[in-house]
Amino acid sequence: VQLQASGGGLAQTGGYLRLSCAASGRTGVMGWFRQAPGKEREFVAIIRWSMGRIYYADAVKGRFSIAKGSAGLTIDLQMDNLRPEDTAVYYCVARLSYSLAYYDPEQYGIWGQGTQVTVSS
Repeated sequence: VQLQASGGGLAQTGGYLRLSCAASGRTGVMGWFRQAPGKEREFVAIIRWSMGRIYYADAVKGRFSIAKGSAGLTIDLQMDNLRPEDTAVYYCVARLSYSLAYYDPEQYGIWGQGTQVTVSS
């Protein structure tokens, strides 16, 4: 399975951006991690295809929304009320089945290319 991410870019504080990710094959879980300069990769959100369950990091809860895309095996990440601390490279991830340690980047063997999100103050 390969992942193709799109979207991102530059936004002002309080603004919004949208990321999308398309999978080339079936997966059980898809989602997003991010990595800011000098920091470790950080969990953002995931969605479980079969149950439709969604999980968010506390840092983005209430501002970001992950959902199944309108076409095929795709997901969208709507990012509202952006903050400078959201600035990072965002990575789409996938795995075949759900893991209780869904917040751990080591649980994901399928990664898309990163897409830059920059929020100016």
